[in-house]
Amino acid sequence: MTYLLLGPEIGKKQDKINQIRKDASKKGIPEEIVFYAGETPIEAIWEAILNHSLFAPSRLIMIKNADQIKKKEDVSLIVSCMENMDNQTLLLFISDETKLASGFDNSCAKENKIVFYEMSERDKKEWVRSFFSKEGYKIDNDAINIILEMVENNTDAMKGECSRLLLFLPKNSVINEHDIIQWLSHNKEETAFTLFSRIANGDKVKALGALHSMLAAKERPLSILAGLTWCFKKLRDYLELAEKSEPNSFELKNIGITVPKTKDDYWAASRLYNAKAADACLALTAEYEILTRSYSDALENVLMDMYLLKVFGTAREAR
Repeated sequence: MTYLLLGPEIGKKQDKINQIRKDASKKGIPEEIVFYAGETPIEAIWEAILNHSLFAPSRLIMIKNADQIKKKEDVSLIVSCMENMDNQTLLLFISDETKLASGFDNSCAKENKIVFYEMSERDKKEWVRSFFSKEGYKIDNDAINIILEMVENNTDAMKGECSRLLLFLPKNSVINEHDIIQWLSHNKEETAFTLFSRIANGDKVKALGALHSMLAAKERPLSILAGLTWCFKKLRDYLELAEKSEPNSFELKNIGITVPKTKDDYWAASRLYNAKAADACLALTAEYEILTRSYSDALENVLMDMYLLKVFGTAREAR
């Protein structure tokens, strides 16, 4: 049996894979084989599909990045295998794209072709609210918004971040934005928010150190950039207030800046970055989000170093 599991929503896609694995395990644990298209020779995939398992009752073969199989002859070779595959083999084509080569699409039953699209903003907010509710927590909209700024747009990343927050956040009151930022500021690990603090204070050496610590801890660049996007948006709000007069506590609370350390950071940032620079930083962040998605993992560290140095350069250029 063949499945096409496509689209950018990683979490729900993984849930489907787990369900297929669970169903297959009812007759005994299947043998699992994983290939990465574009890295594995097409002949190796072809050979594996046509082989039989000697010890397991069934086989689960996953071809990840399946959109990389594009050559007509390669597609034809794999499709011929699909047509001659034994009944004990489950073949999963997995991709973040929404379409594969037409040959695969035509050779798979309609009910087994599933595209997992990204959730809408409304659905994401409801997902986070529901996650905390199931764990016995209540959370307000501002806290949900900051969580969503921190993570990529898929339920896998959202679940990971929300699960970490459960270890700290209070259960006897409604979780708010202050609780989220306070947790991050007390967390011993570097975060996008501690990185922004280094940026705000103009400390390039410590900022690079914080960035490298996060990358070494396998923090995903897209998650770091998402957190910095939130910070630069807050800086833009702060600068808008500061154009009139020194912002008071009530005004700062209205834009979500309540923690004393955070207030100090935005005050320091306003001395280095004006509105033009804040907008430039937001544009840079969006640009490097696209770049990190486009290039291989091996270049992520280099790209993030370039991004950070450009952010510091932006402050000088805008003064």
